Amino acid sequence: MKRPCALILLLLMMAFTEAKGQTWQEVYEELTDLGSDDGEDTDALEDSYELLEQLAGHPIDLNKASREDLEQLPFLTAQQVMELQEYLYRYGPMRSLGELRMVRSLDYQQLRLLPFFVFVNGEAEDSVATRYRAPVKQTLSLTLRVPFYKRAGDRNGYLGYPYRHTLRYELKRGDRLRIGLTAAQDAGEPFFASGNSWGYDTYNYYLQMRQWGRLDNLVVGKYRVSAGMGLVLGQSFQLGKLATLQSQGRQPTTLRPHSSRSVADYLQGAAATISLLRGSRRMADVPQLHLTAFMSYRPVDATLNDDGAAQTIVASGYHRTPTEMNKKGNTHLTTAGTHVAYRQGAIRLGATAVYTHSDRRLEPLSSLFRRHYARGADFFNASLDYAYTHHRMAFSGETALDGHGHIATMNTASLRATDRLSLMLLQRFYSYRYATLHGHAFGRGGQRVQNESGLYLGFTWQPLASWQLQGYADYAHYPWARYLVSQTSDDVDLLLQASWHNRHWTLTARHHTRLGQRDNDDKTALTHNNDHRERLSATWQGGPWTLKTQLDLSRHEYKQNDGGWLVSQQAVFSRPAFTVSAMAAYFDTDSYQSRIYVYERQLQHEFYFPTYYGQGMRLALMARTDILPQLRVALRFGYTNYFDRSTIGTGLQQIARSHTSDLDVQLRWKF
Repeated sequence: MKRPCALILLLLMMAFTEAKGQTWQEVYEELTDLGSDDGEDTDALEDSYELLEQLAGHPIDLNKASREDLEQLPFLTAQQVMELQEYLYRYGPMRSLGELRMVRSLDYQQLRLLPFFVFVNGEAEDSVATRYRAPVKQTLSLTLRVPFYKRAGDRNGYLGYPYRHTLRYELKRGDRLRIGLTAAQDAGEPFFASGNSWGYDTYNYYLQMRQWGRLDNLVVGKYRVSAGMGLVLGQSFQLGKLATLQSQGRQPTTLRPHSSRSVADYLQGAAATISLLRGSRRMADVPQLHLTAFMSYRPVDATLNDDGAAQTIVASGYHRTPTEMNKKGNTHLTTAGTHVAYRQGAIRLGATAVYTHSDRRLEPLSSLFRRHYARGADFFNASLDYAYTHHRMAFSGETALDGHGHIATMNTASLRATDRLSLMLLQRFYSYRYATLHGHAFGRGGQRVQNESGLYLGFTWQPLASWQLQGYADYAHYPWARYLVSQTSDDVDLLLQASWHNRHWTLTARHHTRLGQRDNDDKTALTHNNDHRERLSATWQGGPWTLKTQLDLSRHEYKQNDGGWLVSQQAVFSRPAFTVSAMAAYFDTDSYQSRIYVYERQLQHEFYFPTYYGQGMRLALMARTDILPQLRVALRFGYTNYFDRSTIGTGLQQIARSHTSDLDVQLRWKF
C-alpha cells in the first residue's frame, strides 16, 4: 500500500534528529534509575552497557530488519516491535527516520534513542550478492588511564604498575561476520610478569557468523546466552526497574559475543542457533522453530576452604596481590545446555535446559543467609518460557526447576489501554531453596534468583504530547535470611518520574523511595532501613550546544537520619569532527549511607558510575577529535577534591591525600 502524498509531505517537514551533543548513554540514563539501589550489580551494569555499545556500533537497517533483529533492542516493548514490523509491511521501506513518529506506540524518549541504534538505507534490497559484497571493516582502539596519585598498594602490595589499559580489535563484514579481541589490564595487575606471562590479565575473544543458510548465529570463543526471563540463563540485560517498565518487562533472548572487560558470567567454547523450520525473516505469521545449543569450559576464581572445596566464586576479576593471583582460575566449570524456541504469529514457546559441573565442590560458609546457596559439584536447571503479544496487550513468563525440584517463576502482563497510557504487572516467586549458577532475573540483590517473591505494578502515561509520567510500586517478600537481615523481611520500592519537553528543553523530576528492613544492633528484631532520593534536572539543546543542570537529594533512615545533596552542571559543544564537554559537581552528604550517584560522560566502551559521599567537588573535562577520517583521539581528565578528609580509601587502595586526578587517553583507528 502506497503512502498518501500528504503523509510524505508531512514527514519531510518534520524535524527529527537524534539528541545532538548527547550520547546514547546520557539519553538512556534518563530512562533508568541506576545508582538508586545499594545492591546494584556492577558487573551486570557494565555488561548491559557493553551490549548497548555493541548495538550502537552495529546499527540495524530498519528496512531489512527482521523481528529478531528488532528484538535485540532491549528498550523496545513487544508491541512496539510488532508495530514497527507491521508499518514496514504495510507501507514498504522507510525513506527517513522521521517516519518513526508514525509508529504511535513509540514515545518521546524512544524516538530520541532509536537513531543511535537504527538507520534507514533506502530500498530494502537484501540479495545474497549484496550481502556477500559487504566490505571488510576493522577497528583498533587503545585506552589508557594514568592516575596522578599513588595508592598504598602501588608502593607496597600490588604486583603491577598503577596504569589501567585496554586493547580492542574487531573485524566485521556487514552483519554476517565479526571477529574480535578485548585485552584488559586493571591498575595494580602485573603485565608479562608474576602469573601474567601472556601479558594482559584478561583476554576476551570471539568469532561470530550470522545468517548462513539455516545457521542463524554461531559464536566461537567467549559468549553470553540469555533465554526466557533469565531464571536459568540470564546473562544479558539488567538496568534497573525503570528500564524494565520502559521495555514492559520484555527480556531479549540473545546469543552474542562477550566483548566487555567483565569476567563475570560469560561462557567459553562454542554456541550456535539453527533454524529447524525455515520461514521468512520478515513475516511474523510463518511458523519458526529455532534450536540453540552451547558447550563451555571455563576457569573461574574461587576462595577455597581448608579442605580444597570452593567457598565462594569471585567475579571481581582483580589479580593485583599474591592472594588474588593465587585464586586466578583455580576452579573450572563445564557447562552444556540448549534452548528450543517456537514462534508463530503472536505466540512464542520455549524450553531451556542447562547442566554445569564444577571440578571443585561448592561449599559456601554455613552462615544463616548462605545456608541455601548453591552447593555441590553438579547442577541442573530446566524451564519453560511462554509469551503472547497483541497490539494492546502482551503476556510473558518463565517457570523453572532446579535439580532438586525447587521452583522459580516470573510472569509479566502489559496493557496499552490507550495510545497514551500503558500498564505493566510483574509477579515473581523464587524459592529460597532454588539454586542456579547462570540465572539473573528481575529482583534485588544483584538479580540473584533465590529467596524472593513479589509484585510490581508500573505505568507510563502521556497526558499531553510534551508531558510524560512514569511510576512503579514494587513489593518484595524475603522468606529466608539475607545479608544483614537475619529473619523473614519485606521491602517496598516506589518511584514516580515526570518529564516535560519541547524543541530545546527537557525538564525531569524524580522521586524514589525504598522502605526496607535490617537487623538491630542485637539482631533480636528488625528495624527500618529506608532510602529516599530525589532528582531535578533541566537540559537545554540548541545548535551544537547542550547544557544540563541537575540537583540530587538523598536521605537515609537507619538508627539515625543521614542526608545529602549534589548539584552538577554539564556543558557539551559538539560538531561532526570534534566534541568538547565539561562537568562540575559539588556534593555534601552526612555519610556513605546517603551517597549519591551521577552519570558521567565516558570514553567509548568505558563504564563508570561514580559514588559521591562526604563533602567535596568533582570536575571532568573530555575532548574528542578526528585527526583523520580513520583516526580518532579522545582525552578525558577527572579531578576530585574532598574537603572533609586528609586520606581517601582504606587498605591497599588508600591515597594519602584529599584529592585525586587521572587522565584517560583513547586512540581509535578504523581501516
